[in-house]
Amino acid sequence: MPFTVRARLQLPEQAPVPDPKSEVDEPSEASSSCPLRFFALRHRSVTQCLSQACQRASVRLSSSVDPFTHPCDYFLFTCGADIPPLATRDRYLSGEKLLDRKTALMQYLQEALESNSTSGSAVQKAKDFYHSCLDTKSIETVGVEPFLTLVQQLGGWGVSGQWNDMDFNSTLSVLIKQYASFPFFNLYVGRDPNEIARGTDRKYIQANEPDLLIPTVWNKMTQKSIAKTQTLMPFLALCQEYLDLLGATASQKVHHVGVFISLSSELAVATSPLSYRQQNGQLYQRITVQELKNQAPVIDWLGCLQAVFHPHPVRPEDHVLLHNLPYIVKMSNVIQNWLKKHELRSSGPLQTFMFLNLLHTFTPALDSRFSETERRFYEALGITEPEVPRWKHCIMETEKGFDTVLTHILTDMATHREAEEMLENIFSIFKTKFNHLQWGDDNSRLMKKVHTLTPRLWTNTERPREAELDLLFSKVAISTHSYFSNYIQLLSLQRQRRNRLFNQTEVVDIFSVRPFLSGDEVRFPIGMFVPPFFHATYPRAMNYGVLGIFIAKDIFRLLLQDNYSLSKAVRATVECVWAHYLVATGKSDGGNATALSAAQQREIWLQYSALHVAFQAYQQSLQRQPEDSSLLHFSSTHLFLTSFAQVNCDPEPHGEVMPLEPSFLVTVLCSTSRLCPATLDCASNTQLHALNEWTPVRRSRYQPKAQPSRATVAKQRLPAGLAQLIVRAVTQCRHRGGVTMAELKHVLADGLYDVTKNNKRVDATLKGLVARKVLLQTAGAKRGAGSEEGEGDSRENC
Repeated sequence: MPFTVRARLQLPEQAPVPDPKSEVDEPSEASSSCPLRFFALRHRSVTQCLSQACQRASVRLSSSVDPFTHPCDYFLFTCGADIPPLATRDRYLSGEKLLDRKTALMQYLQEALESNSTSGSAVQKAKDFYHSCLDTKSIETVGVEPFLTLVQQLGGWGVSGQWNDMDFNSTLSVLIKQYASFPFFNLYVGRDPNEIARGTDRKYIQANEPDLLIPTVWNKMTQKSIAKTQTLMPFLALCQEYLDLLGATASQKVHHVGVFISLSSELAVATSPLSYRQQNGQLYQRITVQELKNQAPVIDWLGCLQAVFHPHPVRPEDHVLLHNLPYIVKMSNVIQNWLKKHELRSSGPLQTFMFLNLLHTFTPALDSRFSETERRFYEALGITEPEVPRWKHCIMETEKGFDTVLTHILTDMATHREAEEMLENIFSIFKTKFNHLQWGDDNSRLMKKVHTLTPRLWTNTERPREAELDLLFSKVAISTHSYFSNYIQLLSLQRQRRNRLFNQTEVVDIFSVRPFLSGDEVRFPIGMFVPPFFHATYPRAMNYGVLGIFIAKDIFRLLLQDNYSLSKAVRATVECVWAHYLVATGKSDGGNATALSAAQQREIWLQYSALHVAFQAYQQSLQRQPEDSSLLHFSSTHLFLTSFAQVNCDPEPHGEVMPLEPSFLVTVLCSTSRLCPATLDCASNTQLHALNEWTPVRRSRYQPKAQPSRATVAKQRLPAGLAQLIVRAVTQCRHRGGVTMAELKHVLADGLYDVTKNNKRVDATLKGLVARKVLLQTAGAKRGAGSEEGEGDSRENC
């Protein structure tokens, strides 16, 4: 009988319609299914997000690959591959690759610092400092003159031939206090780990060996640091080039470079690696200031510490924590000997040593010749660092002195309510999932650990308001043209920042983008919640599909730490995912998941579980607040999964362990649930058919729980392509009497299938399904008077 507008389609009796009250997609226990449960999202009308942030996100989405357009090509290429498959190469290269999380955070701060918005005086000073750092033209123009002027203000040095014989301790105190230059030893503030275990939060002044410029290696036989000839030659070249740039004559270079290397070598012999000092109990040695004076008398320790840590009080009886007492003693003896060398006093060897270290401190504020000289030196030692863009370098420099200002900017721009709601939903689903897993001997310990934790959005609880910030930075003078003078201000701010540590209960790293444990809290830095990963105006589907995935993975990694055993539930998920992958890649005879390492199996489970947790958390948010906006007219599920696929190549620490492309997990999800907005049509029908062979048979609540036979499973497997999408639509229909043609085509259109273009194909496929008795065609009861095809209740039924 030809199809009519009143004809209804329904499943045969051997495949009953699911419970219309249930939204659960239950995987068959008899199949090789991925044992995760998803809830089907009800169709709801959505509004398009038109905010500026959403417009940017729409551009990114539209220029990247839609995972439901070319799924097999897109999901099967590897993130690390140089050249994606031919079918996707052009689309992949034209898409905008999402940034790593730390770079995204820094770009967010970059936009804030480069904006023309009205700001308080402290924020404006941070902006002015940042812009002066970007002004490389002015920096190159002034050259080395600002540094030479500073040296003369400090009394001059023997390199210039004009210098005053200054008191050694007075010069040292000025260099440490005003310019954060530590030529002979390092000073900082920190806690004693021995007291932390007892619950004490007291901070101490700590002294350590300095970061000497001379390269050394540790000789295990003699238990001493030595300088090798092959490393001394580049160091010699570095010193000579520095003095060339400073205008020294040939004779001055020979003398002062020789003095500098000789003094550096004597000090370096007493240094030792951290592991050696830890093994020999040389870390956190408690000593009073007076006792330190007795051990290393050449340094005026009390006067130096009082000057450096002012206004924090320092008394002779106060304790200091040392990290290399033998070096401190040796350093004092070396300096004392050089002070006694009367034949060298006229050239000021100690002054030269201290000012060349000061030059190293100011290298970032000088013209590019100095940084280029330093780069060649490290390259000669085999040390190469990736080049950092100037804007990123300037943000990191700005943070050193204006950390409280940047924290204020970041916290002020963030939307706490949306972020906190996301954290609560994801952590809630994570705990629920954790309840259903067995970890062997570690189960009770892990369960107790997880259930005592609460998530918290981490911001500085002592964050000052804008007026307080303005007062705090009221004495800071920032020039719009002189980066060198601004850099001096920055060094002074760094000292103030160090001294604030005595009273701070917690230290905020604003560049942190990963959660951490603190007591009974899992703290999530505010820097995680920035575009393009999160924005208050984004559709929640996008926020959960991007940042929600990362948060879920972060929680798994933080709390499980890759040391959990592979439980039965973990293995079942891995077997399912890997089976899908082998079939999709044409390697179905390539073995099972046991061929994978334990680390690879954990990573597959973790990534798939994180996808599940994030999606369930999004569903939970919809239960509390049903309305959500959209982008590009995508359905909620489509937008969630497309957002996830867009960020799957984000450089993650564990990425190299993952044996398959993370976005392939969407293929698995779509093959084992009824969530996807469209079928995953592959270019190769054989390939798609192979995928469908692994599609599990779903059991309705009306079916008996006995496991079906192999013959029954084979009969109930869904056909491929459009036929599969049609059967899904009929299966999901809430109306026990079936679905009309008009209703069916509405559902197909909602799933982004082009019904208008493929109308004849839809009709032909329907006839084929009826002919094969996959669907039954019945006469539908008439609707109310005036009912038109495709109107009224068509979307309510399905």
